Amino acid sequence: MKYSFEYEIKYSEVDANRKLRLYALETYLLEAAGTIAGRLGFGMETLFPRGLTWVITRMALEMSLLPTHLDHMVIETWIEQNAHSLSIRDFNIYLKLNKDLPVLNGEAGVVLDAKDYLPIGRAKSWWAVLDLQKREICNIFDDPMFIDCNDGTMLDMTRPARVIQMPEPTGIVPHRVQFSDVDYNNHCNSCKYLERMIDAYRPDWYGKNLRLDIAYQREQMLGGVLDCHYLVAEDGVYYAQKNETGTTCCFAKISVS
Repeated sequence: MKYSFEYEIKYSEVDANRKLRLYALETYLLEAAGTIAGRLGFGMETLFPRGLTWVITRMALEMSLLPTHLDHMVIETWIEQNAHSLSIRDFNIYLKLNKDLPVLNGEAGVVLDAKDYLPIGRAKSWWAVLDLQKREICNIFDDPMFIDCNDGTMLDMTRPARVIQMPEPTGIVPHRVQFSDVDYNNHCNSCKYLERMIDAYRPDWYGKNLRLDIAYQREQMLGGVLDCHYLVAEDGVYYAQKNETGTTCCFAKISVS
């Protein structure tokens, strides 16, 4: 089953070009996915008392247009599958053209008519369950609460960009994880990685097709080093956020066409 959420873009969520900030968009995607997990019975309110939590491990995002202040954005989301320790959540993203239509608040099975909703993007995300005490990924998808929750529809997207070595980055921006970076899983919030990357170097994507690939490889805690290394290449900008040992915690690539 597919579920649709409608959001009005707030003033604080747009940048100097009056376009939705990329990490604000990621926040909306994660919020929609988390809300549906809760409605289906395996959200944070169910996992947290068991010492477990959801973490995103990878995401691929494509946008042909970014909404602006007061635009109404609609996110259609569904669970493609839960298997092999990973849950795949997919998204279609629309700009609502007819604001006289009822507001969508997680309605299931809504058909989004092309005359009222303009497709502007899509995304695929991979999630895992983290044991909060052991700080290890665990497989709980044989639990009865996951029965009959998959839609099964596959979103056809190019595989995420692979992690590359960056021996000679174009630049390095130092950072330590601040209190404002940390979420209630007690580690750096996934959207904050993207925010720091764009602060380090932002390619010009306005008026172009944008592709983001991001992979979360190792968590980082409050006070930990999270230096952003970036490489400006012909096919896009590569990012690697590294801890004090030089290990990559988060990798991303942003490309435009």
